[in-house]
Amino acid sequence: MVYEAKSGHIGGSMSAVEIMTVLYSEFLNHDSERPDWPDRDRFIMSKGHATPVQYAVLSQFGYIPEDELKTFRQLGTRLQGHSVLGKPPGVENSAGSLGMGLSFGLGQRLGLRLKGSEANVFVLMGDGEHNEGQIWEAAMAASHHRVSNLIALIDLNGIQNDDFTEKTLNTNSLADKYRAFGWQVRDDIDGHNLASVREAFLWAQSVATEGPVALQFHTVKGKGVSFMENNPAFHGAPPSDEQFEQAMTELS
Repeated sequence: MVYEAKSGHIGGSMSAVEIMTVLYSEFLNHDSERPDWPDRDRFIMSKGHATPVQYAVLSQFGYIPEDELKTFRQLGTRLQGHSVLGKPPGVENSAGSLGMGLSFGLGQRLGLRLKGSEANVFVLMGDGEHNEGQIWEAAMAASHHRVSNLIALIDLNGIQNDDFTEKTLNTNSLADKYRAFGWQVRDDIDGHNLASVREAFLWAQSVATEGPVALQFHTVKGKGVSFMENNPAFHGAPPSDEQFEQAMTELS
């Protein structure tokens, strides 16, 4: 998708593949035949530039035809570079500016609670976007209101936009911060090990009725392609022709 569009955020999409796959296949209560089903769980893509993985997963689960993936970032497409609510079906939020997803998810969960619904709200965030103060306002509010069934998924890949997070604004202590804000936290998850990811979701399921939960996944940006892995240059850059051939060979 990113190669054909000559544009898009590949690194942070590939760091979240296993997280998204396990979530949609085993834990997210959803139905592609009824994308507006009131009792569905909600998935919020806060790191809204990671639409390549989101659209790929939605395609695999029947929300959009696979052929439509070829229209990514083309004029007139439903598949924009950043999330747009309802385009395609299954996209639950609009995103662009980082740091807003947790607030949005909190609002959705509070609304569901008012309606008596126990539906879960999952919010996927990057570590770099935790530089945004709005996340911490939402974290504090979620704890104060004892918001159950709100599960934050932190993709800790160590890179944001132009550089490593530890150089830009160190986010290595995110788990401790969430604990200090009153959340239940797991921070020992290998985000590329399916069994580890699955076990973390099972744990979150078991405790989410008590209040907000944060899962911190240790991941590698650009996972699966040697020259992309842990490389800030592939935050938002497409591969060249030669790089694309190498990447596809390695992935296969």
